[in-house]
Amino acid sequence: MIIGIPKEIKNNENRVALTPAGAQELIKRGHEVCVQTLAGVNSGFPDEAYTAVGARILPTIEKVYATAEMIVKVKEPIAPEYGLVRRGQLVFTYFHFASSEPLTHAMIDSGAICCAYETVERADRSLPLLIPMSEVAGRMAAQEGRYFLEKPRGGKGVLLGGVPGVKPAKVFVIGAGVVGTAAARTAAGTGADVTICDISLQRLTYLADVMPRNVKTLMSSEYNIREELKHADLVIGSVLIPGAKAPKLVTRDMLRDMEPGTVMVDVAIDQGGCFETSRPTTHEDPVYYVDGILHYCVANIPGAVPRTSTLALTNATLPYVIQLADKGWERAARENHELALGLNIVQGKVVYRPVAEAWNLPYEPLTL
Repeated sequence: MIIGIPKEIKNNENRVALTPAGAQELIKRGHEVCVQTLAGVNSGFPDEAYTAVGARILPTIEKVYATAEMIVKVKEPIAPEYGLVRRGQLVFTYFHFASSEPLTHAMIDSGAICCAYETVERADRSLPLLIPMSEVAGRMAAQEGRYFLEKPRGGKGVLLGGVPGVKPAKVFVIGAGVVGTAAARTAAGTGADVTICDISLQRLTYLADVMPRNVKTLMSSEYNIREELKHADLVIGSVLIPGAKAPKLVTRDMLRDMEPGTVMVDVAIDQGGCFETSRPTTHEDPVYYVDGILHYCVANIPGAVPRTSTLALTNATLPYVIQLADKGWERAARENHELALGLNIVQGKVVYRPVAEAWNLPYEPLTL
């Protein structure tokens, strides 16, 4: 199979979908890997690293899409790429269809096979291709939140860990999955006073056992969220419903009870955001105010640390890329239910129910 690796063109997206080591594994199996020139340079992988393992460098993104049978990306295609995706082409990437109606319709119209990293799901309900980027995003959510709490950055001027004689900042994490756990652990490591909430008592029981003593657990409810927001310095939203829109757990009226300069980081923005006042931002222009509350809603947080993120992502995706390349998408999905769940749109049909429900589209179960 011919596998194409285009350069990411989303704002400040510095990751690349495949490392030279990953390309080498595919080439060893008889596949051809075509990489757009400079696709890996921002992650520390120059063109020469790919040619050294036998990959072919192509000069333009148009050439990559036109040549490849399977496109492997990091982020969803954006508008300039819509017309490059062709009928029957397999595209394997983070899509997050439930957060973008134009993207959904563009991929339906393309006739492509769209396999989404974020809905590849194991029998235990874990999301193996979302986990590595969730780990990065969670750690960075605490890191970016700490940065924007500084007064020159627009925050209220609070140090997360405090100092002797001064209480540490209060960090409130909504959602105790991979992102929330990583965020809480990172914030706790600075000495912050952390509270993490979730609807799963089993998950909270586990975290109460393994987290540092400065992390408290709280059952999630509208009342508890509203009360915690009144005293929080940094709020991190990390709620996920696989493949579907994130629920709006912080409403605009709740902001009135919060202190000006509080920072809110919405890591769920890829799936529409879990704050009612969230809208996607970029690394170039990451924050904005609503009612005196600073919002950070960057839609590709791990893109700021591309070296780490690219290595972590390829570690997770490569086994699935190999299956798709070796067997073709139909046989691979038939033999691996995890990959079957990754199929969202197939040749003009929406085959993943949450995407159909998000945009009121016909849902057509896939028969393999």
